[in-house]
Amino acid sequence: MTTEQTPGAPYLAQFAQVKAKLPGRRLSWLKDLRQGAIERFVSLGFPTLKIEEWKYTSLSPLTKTVFGPASQEANGRAEEGLRRFLLGEQPCHRLVFVNGRHRPDLSHVGSLPAGVTITSLAAMLEAEPELLEPHFGGEDQSDGQALVALNTAFMADGAVVKLAQGAALEAPVHLIFLATTQGGPAAHHPRNLILAEPGSSAAIFESYGGVGTESYWTNVVTQVKAGRNAAIRHYKLQCEGAEAFHIAITQADLESGSSYTSFVMSMGGRLSRNEIAARLNGTGVDCRLNGVYLARDRQHMDTSTRIEHAKPGGLSREVYKGVIDGEAHAVFHGKIVVCPDAQKTDAHQLNENLLLSERARIDTKPELEIHADDVKCSHGANAGELDSEALFYLRTRGLEEERARSLLIEAFVAEMIDGVETEAVRSNLRKFVSSWLPTVANGKGAA
Repeated sequence: MTTEQTPGAPYLAQFAQVKAKLPGRRLSWLKDLRQGAIERFVSLGFPTLKIEEWKYTSLSPLTKTVFGPASQEANGRAEEGLRRFLLGEQPCHRLVFVNGRHRPDLSHVGSLPAGVTITSLAAMLEAEPELLEPHFGGEDQSDGQALVALNTAFMADGAVVKLAQGAALEAPVHLIFLATTQGGPAAHHPRNLILAEPGSSAAIFESYGGVGTESYWTNVVTQVKAGRNAAIRHYKLQCEGAEAFHIAITQADLESGSSYTSFVMSMGGRLSRNEIAARLNGTGVDCRLNGVYLARDRQHMDTSTRIEHAKPGGLSREVYKGVIDGEAHAVFHGKIVVCPDAQKTDAHQLNENLLLSERARIDTKPELEIHADDVKCSHGANAGELDSEALFYLRTRGLEEERARSLLIEAFVAEMIDGVETEAVRSNLRKFVSSWLPTVANGKGAA
């Protein structure tokens, strides 16, 4: 289904058709919020290359297709796709969403300690909507956030993880989002809320994947609120289908003494963008954003981050590594902002890239914007090929070239994955890296 109209116009008509069926439709505040959001999206349109934050990522391939509502018909493809994302025998609290909607039959939350709630957004809108209202409607109003507005208009489900003061989860929360789209291109707009009250702690793992070869679009927003001295470890695996589009933004609001550790691994999709915006709103916040992106063939992968130090004594560390093969194009745009009141800030950012073919591309733009004078900040970026001397050394020790290349690539990203503290998540990520490596080590990833 293609269109010559203004790209945003079909979604206004689509919203008019589905708004009466969306969860929370009886809530006047949510009804007004959704209406305002769709109008804002249509007014802004899709982000373009003219917007600084999007200058290296064209959404033209996405806007050429109108993505309709996803079918909710049950089929066995979900069970098929689910297996590869499971954490094996490791305990976890699992919520599964298929085509954007919660599937209780595939989920297993298990027993929870007092003060912990893990449920779907749709269920929470029915049971306790007053708990959600304060967390909606405060989105960034810049032009680059038009897709957040679209998500607000269409959000039908997602995960809500609420931790009461002092609550601690031992096992990770695993949120799995599967697409089994059939019958035409479809869009899913999950909205996730992670609400950690003072002194609470948990590990959250988001996994995204698709079954089949159809084109679909995941447009997800995840909001994290970490109260005073809360500790959140937040992991994500993006392994969408080969023809999929994945646009995601994580907004982290961090209070005094809290710690937020993020790790994102991207390896799927035709075009993807992972954006993280972390605001250190209190003193002594510890924020760490790390990740790996693995791109091949003609994939486009964009990683965009913004860490804003608003108060004194904050620490931020950011390291992203990329492996790019074939004619793939990767983008890293990281920005650290130190506000005038944020004295004694300690911030470091690094982006490293491994280019495996002559046509592989990387656009990397680390930035510092400093408005305080008593700070310690640095940033850097580099890109290069496999170390020829290391490759030669491994070959002289009897390794075939494919195996030698694989070992060097694996070592490049292993340092990042080894830093993932939650064992079940770390093992899962290693498994996906192992499945990706042979296709680039033997040259199959080259176009």
